[in-house]
Amino acid sequence: MAKELFSDHSPEWQGWKKNIFRFFGLYFLIQVLPLDLRFFKHLFVTEDWAFSYRNIFYLSKYSPNFIGQESFANWLIVAVLAGVGALIWSRIDKPTTDYNKLYYGIRVLVRYRLALGVIAYGFIKFFPLQSPLPSLSNLNTNYGDFTAWKLFSLGLGVVPNYQSFLGLVEIVGGLLLLHRKTATIGTLIILPFTGNVFVSNIAYEGGEYIYSFYLITLALFLFSYDALRLFTLVSLEKPTLPNKYQPVFQANWQKARWALKAVYILLFVVVYGAETYAAYKKGPYQFPAKQGLPHSEGVYNVSEFKINSTPLPYSKTDSTRWQDVVFEKWNTLSIKSNRSVKLDLTNTEEIHTNDDDRTYELAGSQGRHYYSYEVDEKQHVLHLKNRNKHYANEALELHYSQPNDSTIVLSGINERRDSVYAVLHKINKKYLTFEAQKTGRRSGLKL
Repeated sequence: MAKELFSDHSPEWQGWKKNIFRFFGLYFLIQVLPLDLRFFKHLFVTEDWAFSYRNIFYLSKYSPNFIGQESFANWLIVAVLAGVGALIWSRIDKPTTDYNKLYYGIRVLVRYRLALGVIAYGFIKFFPLQSPLPSLSNLNTNYGDFTAWKLFSLGLGVVPNYQSFLGLVEIVGGLLLLHRKTATIGTLIILPFTGNVFVSNIAYEGGEYIYSFYLITLALFLFSYDALRLFTLVSLEKPTLPNKYQPVFQANWQKARWALKAVYILLFVVVYGAETYAAYKKGPYQFPAKQGLPHSEGVYNVSEFKINSTPLPYSKTDSTRWQDVVFEKWNTLSIKSNRSVKLDLTNTEEIHTNDDDRTYELAGSQGRHYYSYEVDEKQHVLHLKNRNKHYANEALELHYSQPNDSTIVLSGINERRDSVYAVLHKINKKYLTFEAQKTGRRSGLKL
């Protein structure tokens, strides 16, 4: 059993301290323990291996969600439940209750929960998956056509080494939480880092501000244990008492904690790290995995365009006339025109296995319509479907020919069932981001 050393010098828990602990102890217990079906849904109802990095990532993002979408209203419900529980506890509490043991136990749960949260995000940054390099379509979209969140993500994506460094900081902070003696150091790393994530989500209109603030509250709870002693020692430069509570585990079954810790590290560090690395080698989960039309990748100027056999001259104001077309390496084709786009405002981190759900390339951007396509190589037909959820019923059917390596001719039916004809010529365009990767940013670059 756990016992307190230096008990002769241990202060008693005063009544008001007990009341505060009852509330916050129950509050954080509810926040970290899986109490709704979403957790078990991701744990047992999986489309792939139970411990794939996708499943572990979603488990790491768990927080109680009692009503609707994730919101601070759920925190209010947790606070009400904790308040009611604390009131009942105060009525039935026994004089023999050891609050030091309870406080220690709560901190252990919060430490491991917080570690899982930051390590999970750390690995998808360390192996730069969260914000991949911009797609060709993104590189050929006007700056003003992106939302603030998308600009932030694209900006992080073009500096993968910096993204890896951010991931390393999170991983180190999480690993420090796994050892009681270094937990406070871990919180000193996590608090400013996650605080910056929270502020960035607010400033750039991201969708992870609630979850990042959730991690901040866990870190603050852990840091509060040593905060006063650190302030006295560092700021006031006065002697301070050490942590007097030292758990001692004597029973054989209590030593099983080492096995539990080993399993935790094996699953959430070793296996998860290996899985994210394997995913990184395969390619970003943000983009579709299916390959596109062979030998077509690039940006194309639309030199000739007809609707219902009527030629339309190049125009930046015509909502019908295509300006340029981008073929991605995967099976996405994007068309730039003056046709309005209803934004897909998805701005939370999602890992999808289905290509149709991988909408990162079009989320938070307008100016282009994005289509996934199936290739009928025998009939030379592209079956296109708009990838934007707001245009889910929009489809095109285009015959294609490739007279040479730099030309594609498309003809068929557009989204309004009008006949369309377009001649595309590839633009030999170089991009600073990719050229810098070849020679380094410090060398002289010419585009």
